[in-house]
Amino acid sequence: MPAYAHEPPPFFRRGPSPLARFAFFGLLSLVLLVTDSRFAYLEAMRGFVGSALLPLQSVATWPGEAAERIGDYFASQRGLQGENEALQRQLLAQAQAVQGHEDLVRENARLRALLQVRERYGGSSVPAEVLYGGRDPFRQKLVIGFPSSTQIKAGQAVIDETGVIGQVTRSFHGMAEVTLLTDKDHAVPVKVRRSGLRSVLYGAGAGRAPELRFMAANADIQPGDVLVTSGIDGVYPPDLAVAAVTSVERETGLMFARIVCQPLAGVDRSRQVLILEPLAALPERPEAESETEARKKGARARRR
Repeated sequence: MPAYAHEPPPFFRRGPSPLARFAFFGLLSLVLLVTDSRFAYLEAMRGFVGSALLPLQSVATWPGEAAERIGDYFASQRGLQGENEALQRQLLAQAQAVQGHEDLVRENARLRALLQVRERYGGSSVPAEVLYGGRDPFRQKLVIGFPSSTQIKAGQAVIDETGVIGQVTRSFHGMAEVTLLTDKDHAVPVKVRRSGLRSVLYGAGAGRAPELRFMAANADIQPGDVLVTSGIDGVYPPDLAVAAVTSVERETGLMFARIVCQPLAGVDRSRQVLILEPLAALPERPEAESETEARKKGARARRR
């Protein structure tokens, strides 16, 4: 009988035991580690294997990296949003501070200019502040406040650093009502600074520029001329700036020119003003001759 007849079939053949295989591969690993560490024989193989496995490593680590990046993105967005809001609040606070500083600078400049006007005027004056506008929208009036120990009378002129504002029409305890030169019932005797030509500036009401009325069409006046107070009314001191001529319309066949002016003072802007002292009372105006006396004088002249 052949010898191979007593051998087990290949299906039941068993190789080396697990312990032997473990010892073999462990020893082989140690030999390879020592050899690689001493002579670096496996460096090229390790690089090749690492390059071959790099795509698989990237695919395996991609979900974790993506989740980390998404978390970092939202965290940075929240941080940037909070920082942006803080910067906006800081910018708003700084803008308010700058605006307040600019307002103080402008107010200081106006007060300095008003003080210079007071020194240049030479007469007595009372500083005042605009409290609020008039209640009647069809009248151009302001209410100003001043020290309660000061006596203010109706008729006193009110100016700012650039010119005439108006005239006190009513006085209360510590307050006064001022009728602006743009009021339709207000008139200011003026003269042209360039030529000395006298006239009267009439207010035209809300939203309309004051005018010089009843000026001859050939009067020596032109756009750009500056009007100052003439001082002949006993209310306004002479040579206070009032308005500037903006247009002169002369139409053929009309006796008078239409002359429109622009107030130089901040009629609707000024906050600090000066109330000028009353001028010395003028002599009373002579009474007009009666019609009977005029007829008698005419009859005497004809007899002569």
